[in-house]
Amino acid sequence: MVWLRACLVWLVLAIPAAAQQSSPQILIIDSERLFFETLYGRRIAEDLAKRTAELQAENDRIVESLTEEERSLTLRRPEMTPEEFRAESEAFDAKVQDVRRVRDSKNVELQVASAEARARFEERVQGIVANIMLERGAAMVMEQRNVVLSVRAANITDDAIVRIDAELGNGDG
Repeated sequence: MVWLRACLVWLVLAIPAAAQQSSPQILIIDSERLFFETLYGRRIAEDLAKRTAELQAENDRIVESLTEEERSLTLRRPEMTPEEFRAESEAFDAKVQDVRRVRDSKNVELQVASAEARARFEERVQGIVANIMLERGAAMVMEQRNVVLSVRAANITDDAIVRIDAELGNGDG
């Protein structure tokens, strides 16, 4: 009887210990870190930042040009007839509206390109994350921002970053 109790106590103590040593069934990933800390994600982010800066510089040049044109129109107004001023003013307003439409279109294009690049990134790294999940015998991977509390061993972000860098590099290939 003592032997049976000893076995039961050992089982009760051993099962939680074994459960703690095994891999978690649900793993956690921080996709923002994957994007900004992998070579591939950083390349995409740098490319998008460069395109954004170029677009902003172009916008600044256009604003400067339109401001100068408006200033010139204002300075010439006293020398113009009301009809001449109205015609030039309406032409200037139409030009500003056209420029605004083109600028808005370019901003939308950049936003779409950014979303598409991010989606391609996520699509390419999904297989790597899935392999880590299968290797660890987990059933699911959750996004870090959806997790309230977890054990450190459940977070595979660091391992995923290393694996993504090793397998995809900067993503050019």
